[in-house]
Amino acid sequence: MRHLKRLIKWLWTTRNGRITLLGMVAAAIPLLLLAGWLIRPLFVDTVVDEAFPLGADATIPEELSEDQARVMMSAASKLEIEVDESMTQAMSAATQLKSGGFVDGDAFHQGQGTATIYQLEDGSHVLRFEDFRVTNGPALFVLVSPHPNPGGRGDISDAGYTELARLKGNVGNQNYVLPDDLSPDDVNSVIIYCKPFRVVFSVAALNAN
Repeated sequence: MRHLKRLIKWLWTTRNGRITLLGMVAAAIPLLLLAGWLIRPLFVDTVVDEAFPLGADATIPEELSEDQARVMMSAASKLEIEVDESMTQAMSAATQLKSGGFVDGDAFHQGQGTATIYQLEDGSHVLRFEDFRVTNGPALFVLVSPHPNPGGRGDISDAGYTELARLKGNVGNQNYVLPDDLSPDDVNSVIIYCKPFRVVFSVAALNAN
């Protein structure tokens, strides 16, 4: 530290030294901002808690709000309980097609929770994460792939993939709509992927229910 102070003092005593020192400071600022963008997510969780999605054709009783119907649907899907007729009307006929549990990408990048593809009453498909948690990081995205269990970017590139969206949060329940032209039959895994470093943070291998 003492030698660094001497170097700065010496640089500041000459015109060329001052120019060099100011140039070093100017160059360091974007590097520090970049480092903050990359490192900060590792220490901060982004939490979301989305309700189970209702299909566009879902019928909701007059005495229930849409939010209440969503809560009922989410509870029923988790607990697999029988519901009365009014609750059944409040829920779209969602069918579980495929599901699987998230596993760690490696010793540092860890994930847990379940990923499930549902077909809603209107025929659309939704990928839902429940009890989800993954190591946070910069620019994480949700990818789906025909590869049954990709171990890295090589497997993803070779098998191909579809990018659904940027990850909404590294903690909590959340939904992602599958494109109309993507068949659930062609989705065998879900990948949490960091674009800047091309690193797999977590993978869920999906199996038909």
